[in-house]
Amino acid sequence: MTRVAEEIHDVNVRYHDAAAASYDGKWGVDYGEVGRAQVLGKVRKLLGADPGPFGRSLEIGAGTGYFTLHLLAAGVVRDAVATDISPGMVAALEANARRMGLDLRTAACAAEELPFEDGSFDIVLGHAILHHIPDLARAFAEMRRVLRPGGTVLFAGEPSARGDRLAAIPKRAGLRAAPLWRRLMRARPAPPHHGDAADGESLEPLVDVHAFVPEDLEDAAIAGGLADVRVRGEELVANWFGWFNRTVEASAEYDDIPWLWRQYAFRGYLALQTVDRALLEPRLPAGIFYNLMLTARRP
Repeated sequence: MTRVAEEIHDVNVRYHDAAAASYDGKWGVDYGEVGRAQVLGKVRKLLGADPGPFGRSLEIGAGTGYFTLHLLAAGVVRDAVATDISPGMVAALEANARRMGLDLRTAACAAEELPFEDGSFDIVLGHAILHHIPDLARAFAEMRRVLRPGGTVLFAGEPSARGDRLAAIPKRAGLRAAPLWRRLMRARPAPPHHGDAADGESLEPLVDVHAFVPEDLEDAAIAGGLADVRVRGEELVANWFGWFNRTVEASAEYDDIPWLWRQYAFRGYLALQTVDRALLEPRLPAGIFYNLMLTARRP
């Protein structure tokens, strides 16, 4: 592994270890019926109305468990293994699994060096993780190695390069609106991060390595030995709405944000997802959307 890759991994470990305890609250990660519907909706877009069941699954960069735990609870996967480069995230995932009464195995490891035997999984999946990985072709090659022949690869929630640039517009609007929004919400400003080495959460701007052009993401998967690679786009107006809200919310003390605002932001995001899904995703090119989704298989 190159020194640059090691440095990227180190930053991701330090940030995600520091962020693990508050991650679900910050990003509105839901482990109830709404969250399950979100996860199943993404999987059904890519694999059809009745996906699986898959015998043994491996999640790369599982974070606090959002994808794997919902798929396990819904019976889409039967035997799950979840990995993350951050031991702190793995610990948070295990705590979420205990609360949900679910059994799975975990490992703290990098995507480019998976500690599993050849051909030992039916599906490899992930959500919002590929953009953190420095050597994508090597990671895809590892996924191919641990998959059985014909096994499935599925990833969602990956930022597109054009979508990321478009998302800068609502982010800038959110920054300008934040002082007035805090006064209206009667919320105190969030304490600043000073960027010192001990403040792991201040590393958030450094953990993203890629924003993808769809063709480049396809090429990385093909270079890793995968076949039938397909990339499609997801969410446009929902993410404009979401990024404005996340930006103003990030400027405030989390506990000061009113419950009614959180409900408005969350329910509005879900409603606009429906608009994206019904009207825009079938008609517009993948690269214009904020999120990219990938499927492939091991030949």
